[in-house]
Amino acid sequence: MATHDERPVVAVSGLSKVFSRRGKQPVTAVDDVSFAVGQGSVVGLLGPNGAGKTTTIKAILGLVTPTSGSIRVGGVDVQTNPREVYRNVSAVLEGSRNIYWRLSPRQNVDFFTSLQGIHPKTVRQEHDDLFGWLGLTEKVDDPVTNLSRGMKQKTALACAIARNTDVLFLDEPTLGLDVETSLDLRRELRRLAKHDGKTILISSHDMDVVQDVCDRVIIMNEGRIVADERIADLIALFRSQTYRIAVSHDEAALRAHLREFEVTDWANRDGFTEFDVVLRDGDRFYELMETLRTERVALESVMAIEPDLEDVFLTVTDNEAAR
Repeated sequence: MATHDERPVVAVSGLSKVFSRRGKQPVTAVDDVSFAVGQGSVVGLLGPNGAGKTTTIKAILGLVTPTSGSIRVGGVDVQTNPREVYRNVSAVLEGSRNIYWRLSPRQNVDFFTSLQGIHPKTVRQEHDDLFGWLGLTEKVDDPVTNLSRGMKQKTALACAIARNTDVLFLDEPTLGLDVETSLDLRRELRRLAKHDGKTILISSHDMDVVQDVCDRVIIMNEGRIVADERIADLIALFRSQTYRIAVSHDEAALRAHLREFEVTDWANRDGFTEFDVVLRDGDRFYELMETLRTERVALESVMAIEPDLEDVFLTVTDNEAAR
């Protein structure tokens, strides 16, 4: 198992990016963003469309020049020494041609491996194993242009992983992957971080993947960081605030009785009225129960809903947007 250095592998400080538009107001895509990522960490970078996460990733990779701020990868300044940074970073970017479509998956992997100074013949078995769990073995010698979208994604992932760099950036890595391959990828990413000490940043709308793989999440909205916490700690802040309740009572009358509470998702199932109620204060639960008792509402069931990362993400971004 790799030993983890305490120094940050990725350090972003005061990053801002303003895009100028002819005849229009400039657009601030990233606004004073700062964070650090240590060795062996898997960090999720989340945010709604237009939040600034893709611009942030591209700035870290040296593909976008910041308006202000500094970025260091492996202790090296991205702007002053990008070539050295590139030797330590691999990336799969969504919607980009990360690979050469006229080459086969094996030729692509051999090419990108050789750029890293690794002779492909010395790691042939490792590459075959990689093709195997990605489900590429039968297509390994076909031109990429003839492959499906999912197979193209798998080839891009194979190239990024095969380069064996210290830092790995993955933008929507499971896009187009089947369920089995997605699960295999999650296991491999956890192994790369835990056993090989790789530092991995993942941007994805697939909350299940982020919650399963990442130990920390950074949530962006409107160009700023609105949350930066370990996933377990972030979810714990929202635990047991929502209850799903089923009652034997008319929905219209019940709505009138519960106007003082934050009630959502009304439904009628199996002859019962069902709803979710969000309680921001623990004492409100007892107030709710007293209200139902006073109105002679017969309870069928009460169930606390455990939040997941998607619940937290929606709550954080909605609260930020409401400010």
